[in-house]
Amino acid sequence: QVQLVESGGGLVQAGGSLRLSCVASGINFSRNVMAWYRQAPGKERELVGTITVGGTTNYLDSVRGRFTCSRENARNTMYLQMNDLKPEDTAVYYCVLGFWGTGIRGRGTQVTVSS
Repeated sequence: QVQLVESGGGLVQAGGSLRLSCVASGINFSRNVMAWYRQAPGKERELVGTITVGGTTNYLDSVRGRFTCSRENARNTMYLQMNDLKPEDTAVYYCVLGFWGTGIRGRGTQVTVSS
């Protein structure tokens, strides 16, 4: 059974940091591109960042330089380190296998940034 489980969300003040984790099971994690998406109420879903099998990353313009995707294949885990958080980063963050259209994603973790 394929499962992605996010953790690490919470409430933080603007300028603070959080690290999200995503633990995968039931997939060959080390052979898959992984992604983080987010969705805020009333807004379109956004692709926050991706990380390839080899560790190459790409980011949404508004988070580049503040967020960092990483992966630890031995632990079937992906991370999203979020620094200098802003109120506009408030959203539910999802761990996704490949891209949203695969339908393989976690339930999400809420990140709330207060001003």
